[in-house]
Amino acid sequence: MYKHLLKRIIDIMLALIALIVLSPIILPVMIALLLTGEHYVFYRQDRIGYKNRTFKIWKFVTMQKGSSKLGAGSLTLRNDPRVLPVGKFLRRTKINEIPQILNVLIGNMSIVGPRPMMEVDFLKFPEQVQEKIYNARPGITGIGSIIFRDEEKWISKASGDPHEFDKEVIAPHKGKLELWYQENLSFLSDAKLVFCTAWVILFTNSQLPYKLFKGLPLKPGTLQLVEQDMKVAAA
Repeated sequence: MYKHLLKRIIDIMLALIALIVLSPIILPVMIALLLTGEHYVFYRQDRIGYKNRTFKIWKFVTMQKGSSKLGAGSLTLRNDPRVLPVGKFLRRTKINEIPQILNVLIGNMSIVGPRPMMEVDFLKFPEQVQEKIYNARPGITGIGSIIFRDEEKWISKASGDPHEFDKEVIAPHKGKLELWYQENLSFLSDAKLVFCTAWVILFTNSQLPYKLFKGLPLKPGTLQLVEQDMKVAAA
Protein backbone atom coordinates (compact mmCIF):
# COMPACT_ATOMS: atom_id res chain seq x y z
CA MET A 1 0.00 0.00 0.00
CA TYR A 2 2.81 2.42 0.89
CA LYS A 3 4.47 2.12 -2.54
CA HIS A 4 1.46 3.68 -4.25
CA LEU A 5 -1.33 5.55 -2.44
CA LEU A 6 0.34 6.36 0.89
CA LYS A 7 3.65 7.35 -0.68
CA ARG A 8 1.81 9.70 -3.05
CA ILE A 9 -0.13 11.32 -0.20
CA ILE A 10 3.08 11.82 1.79
CA ASP A 11 4.79 13.26 -1.29
CA ILE A 12 2.07 15.90 -1.70
CA MET A 13 2.13 16.82 1.98
CA LEU A 14 5.94 17.10 2.11
CA ALA A 15 6.04 19.06 -1.15
CA LEU A 16 3.54 21.63 0.15
CA ILE A 17 5.40 21.94 3.46
CA ALA A 18 8.72 22.30 1.60
CA LEU A 19 7.33 25.13 -0.55
CA ILE A 20 6.30 27.03 2.58
CA VAL A 21 9.51 26.36 4.52
CA LEU A 22 11.82 27.06 1.58
CA SER A 23 10.01 30.17 0.31
CA PRO A 24 12.54 32.51 2.05
CA ILE A 25 15.26 30.80 -0.04
CA ILE A 26 13.35 30.53 -3.31
CA LEU A 27 12.64 34.25 -3.81
CA PRO A 28 16.25 35.49 -3.25
CA VAL A 29 17.56 32.76 -5.56
CA MET A 30 15.11 33.78 -8.28
CA ILE A 31 16.18 37.42 -7.95
CA ALA A 32 19.88 36.49 -8.01
CA LEU A 33 19.43 34.43 -11.18
CA LEU A 34 17.48 37.21 -12.89
CA LEU A 35 20.26 39.70 -12.14
CA THR A 36 23.24 37.47 -13.03
CA GLY A 37 24.40 34.93 -15.59
CA GLU A 38 22.05 34.67 -18.55
CA HIS A 39 19.09 36.17 -16.63
CA TYR A 40 17.00 33.00 -16.64
CA VAL A 41 15.50 31.48 -13.47
CA PHE A 42 14.26 28.02 -14.51
CA TYR A 43 15.08 25.51 -17.16
CA ARG A 44 13.08 22.47 -18.20
CA GLN A 45 14.64 19.39 -19.70
CA ASP A 46 13.43 16.00 -20.94
CA ARG A 47 14.16 13.18 -18.49
CA ILE A 48 13.26 9.50 -18.35
CA GLY A 49 10.70 8.86 -15.62
CA TYR A 50 8.11 6.44 -14.28
CA LYS A 51 7.71 3.35 -16.49
CA ASN A 52 10.39 4.83 -18.79
CA ARG A 53 8.12 7.64 -19.96
CA THR A 54 9.63 11.04 -20.77
CA PHE A 55 8.69 14.14 -18.75
CA LYS A 56 9.95 17.70 -18.24
CA ILE A 57 12.01 18.27 -15.11
CA TRP A 58 12.19 21.69 -13.41
CA LYS A 59 15.44 23.11 -12.04
CA PHE A 60 17.01 26.44 -11.23
CA VAL A 61 19.41 27.52 -13.99
CA THR A 62 23.03 26.74 -13.06
CA MET A 63 24.72 26.41 -16.47
CA GLN A 64 25.10 28.30 -19.71
CA LYS A 65 22.27 27.96 -22.19
CA GLY A 66 22.81 25.00 -24.54
CA SER A 67 25.35 23.38 -22.18
CA SER A 68 24.18 19.85 -23.04
CA LYS A 69 25.72 20.37 -26.49
CA LEU A 70 29.01 21.80 -25.16
CA GLY A 71 32.00 20.38 -23.29
CA ALA A 72 31.28 17.06 -21.59
CA GLY A 73 27.65 17.13 -22.74
CA SER A 74 25.28 15.54 -20.23
CA LEU A 75 28.04 15.16 -17.63
CA THR A 76 29.21 17.99 -15.38
CA LEU A 77 32.86 17.96 -14.37
CA ARG A 78 34.60 19.55 -11.39
CA ASN A 79 35.12 23.28 -12.06
CA ASP A 80 33.16 22.92 -15.28
CA PRO A 81 33.44 26.24 -17.19
CA ARG A 82 29.81 25.91 -18.31
CA VAL A 83 28.57 26.37 -14.72
CA LEU A 84 27.56 29.95 -13.92
CA PRO A 85 28.99 31.69 -10.79
CA VAL A 86 25.72 31.53 -8.84
CA GLY A 87 25.17 28.05 -10.22
CA LYS A 88 28.25 26.72 -8.41
CA PHE A 89 26.69 27.58 -5.05
CA LEU A 90 23.27 26.25 -6.06
CA ARG A 91 24.73 22.93 -7.19
CA ARG A 92 26.97 22.51 -4.15
CA THR A 93 24.08 23.09 -1.74
CA LYS A 94 21.56 21.22 -3.95
CA ILE A 95 19.31 24.31 -3.94
CA ASN A 96 19.10 23.95 -7.72
CA GLU A 97 16.89 20.88 -7.16
CA ILE A 98 14.18 22.80 -5.23
CA PRO A 99 11.94 23.50 -8.27
CA GLN A 100 11.43 19.75 -8.63
CA ILE A 101 8.89 20.17 -5.85
CA LEU A 102 6.62 21.21 -8.74
CA ASN A 103 7.30 17.85 -10.41
CA VAL A 104 6.30 16.11 -7.18
CA LEU A 105 3.02 18.03 -7.02
CA ILE A 106 2.33 17.29 -10.69
CA GLY A 107 2.93 13.60 -10.00
CA ASN A 108 5.81 12.71 -12.31
CA MET A 109 8.32 12.65 -9.45
CA SER A 110 8.49 11.58 -5.81
CA ILE A 111 10.45 12.99 -2.89
CA VAL A 112 12.52 9.76 -2.78
CA GLY A 113 13.37 7.58 -5.75
CA PRO A 114 15.95 6.99 -8.48
CA ARG A 115 17.21 10.17 -10.12
CA PRO A 116 15.55 10.88 -13.49
CA MET A 117 18.17 10.69 -16.23
CA MET A 118 18.64 12.24 -19.63
CA GLU A 119 18.16 9.56 -22.28
CA VAL A 120 21.87 9.53 -23.17
CA ASP A 121 22.74 8.67 -19.56
CA PHE A 122 19.79 6.31 -19.06
CA LEU A 123 21.12 4.20 -21.94
CA LYS A 124 24.39 3.73 -20.05
CA PHE A 125 22.59 1.49 -17.56
CA PRO A 126 22.78 -2.26 -18.19
CA GLU A 127 19.67 -3.51 -19.99
CA GLN A 128 18.28 -5.31 -16.94
CA VAL A 129 18.53 -2.05 -14.97
CA GLN A 130 16.83 -0.03 -17.72
CA GLU A 131 13.87 -2.43 -17.53
CA LYS A 132 13.35 -2.00 -13.78
CA ILE A 133 14.87 1.22 -12.45
CA TYR A 134 11.79 3.36 -13.09
CA ASN A 135 9.23 0.93 -11.76
CA ALA A 136 9.40 3.47 -8.94
CA ARG A 137 8.80 7.16 -9.60
CA PRO A 138 12.04 9.11 -9.93
CA GLY A 139 12.89 11.22 -6.89
CA ILE A 140 14.45 14.49 -5.84
CA THR A 141 16.76 12.39 -3.68
CA GLY A 142 17.51 8.70 -3.34
CA ILE A 143 20.18 6.18 -2.47
CA GLY A 144 22.05 6.70 -5.75
CA SER A 145 22.05 10.48 -5.26
CA ILE A 146 23.39 10.09 -1.73
CA ILE A 147 26.18 7.61 -2.50
CA PHE A 148 27.21 9.62 -5.58
CA ARG A 149 26.55 12.98 -3.94
CA ASP A 150 29.72 14.45 -5.47
CA GLU A 151 29.56 12.68 -8.80
CA GLU A 152 31.24 15.60 -10.55
CA LYS A 153 34.41 14.96 -8.56
CA TRP A 154 34.26 11.18 -9.16
CA ILE A 155 34.05 11.62 -12.91
CA SER A 156 36.67 14.37 -12.97
CA LYS A 157 39.20 12.22 -11.08
CA ALA A 158 38.79 9.23 -13.42
CA SER A 159 41.34 8.77 -16.17
CA GLY A 160 40.22 8.56 -19.78
CA ASP A 161 36.84 9.38 -21.33
CA PRO A 162 34.40 10.55 -18.59
CA HIS A 163 31.40 9.11 -20.47
CA GLU A 164 33.12 5.72 -20.71
CA PHE A 165 33.93 5.77 -16.99
CA ASP A 166 30.33 6.71 -16.26
CA LYS A 167 29.01 3.86 -18.42
CA GLU A 168 31.44 1.15 -17.32
CA VAL A 169 31.84 1.97 -13.61
CA ILE A 170 29.35 4.45 -12.17
CA ALA A 171 26.14 3.51 -14.01
CA PRO A 172 26.26 -0.25 -13.18
CA HIS A 173 26.81 0.43 -9.49
CA LYS A 174 24.21 3.18 -9.40
CA GLY A 175 21.79 0.73 -11.04
CA LYS A 176 22.46 -1.86 -8.32
CA LEU A 177 21.80 0.76 -5.64
CA GLU A 178 18.47 1.76 -7.18
CA LEU A 179 17.32 -1.84 -7.60
CA TRP A 180 18.25 -2.40 -3.93
CA TYR A 181 16.04 0.58 -3.07
CA GLN A 182 13.04 -0.91 -4.86
CA GLU A 183 13.49 -4.23 -3.06
CA ASN A 184 13.64 -2.42 0.28
CA LEU A 185 11.17 0.40 -0.40
CA SER A 186 9.18 1.31 2.71
CA PHE A 187 8.12 4.33 4.71
CA LEU A 188 11.07 3.75 7.07
CA SER A 189 13.64 3.50 4.27
CA ASP A 190 12.30 6.70 2.66
CA ALA A 191 12.44 8.52 6.00
CA LYS A 192 16.04 7.39 6.50
CA LEU A 193 16.98 8.51 2.99
CA VAL A 194 15.52 12.00 3.55
CA PHE A 195 17.52 12.24 6.78
CA CYS A 196 20.68 10.98 5.04
CA THR A 197 20.26 13.58 2.30
CA ALA A 198 20.39 16.43 4.82
CA TRP A 199 23.20 14.73 6.75
CA VAL A 200 25.58 14.26 3.79
CA ILE A 201 25.05 17.86 2.64
CA LEU A 202 26.42 18.94 6.04
CA PHE A 203 28.97 16.12 6.37
CA THR A 204 30.09 15.36 2.84
CA ASN A 205 32.44 12.48 3.70
CA SER A 206 30.00 10.68 5.97
CA GLN A 207 29.55 6.91 5.62
CA LEU A 208 26.21 7.02 7.44
CA PRO A 209 24.21 5.32 4.61
CA TYR A 210 26.28 2.15 4.96
CA LYS A 211 25.56 2.14 8.70
CA LEU A 212 21.81 2.74 8.36
CA PHE A 213 21.00 0.35 5.52
CA LYS A 214 21.70 -3.37 5.65
CA GLY A 215 22.71 -5.16 2.48
CA LEU A 216 23.59 -1.97 0.61
CA PRO A 217 25.75 -2.88 -2.42
CA LEU A 218 29.38 -2.00 -1.74
CA LYS A 219 31.39 0.12 -4.12
CA PRO A 220 33.37 -1.91 -6.70
CA GLY A 221 37.15 -1.89 -6.52
CA THR A 222 37.58 0.72 -9.25
CA LEU A 223 35.43 3.23 -7.37
CA GLN A 224 37.22 2.47 -4.11
CA LEU A 225 40.57 3.25 -5.76
CA VAL A 226 39.24 6.56 -7.13
CA GLU A 227 37.84 7.38 -3.67
CA GLN A 228 41.24 6.69 -2.07
CA ASP A 229 42.92 8.99 -4.60
CA MET A 230 40.37 11.69 -3.78
CA LYS A 231 41.08 11.37 -0.05
CA VAL A 232 44.85 11.53 -0.61
CA ALA A 233 44.46 14.64 -2.79
CA ALA A 234 42.29 16.31 -0.13
CA ALA A 235 44.74 15.51 2.69
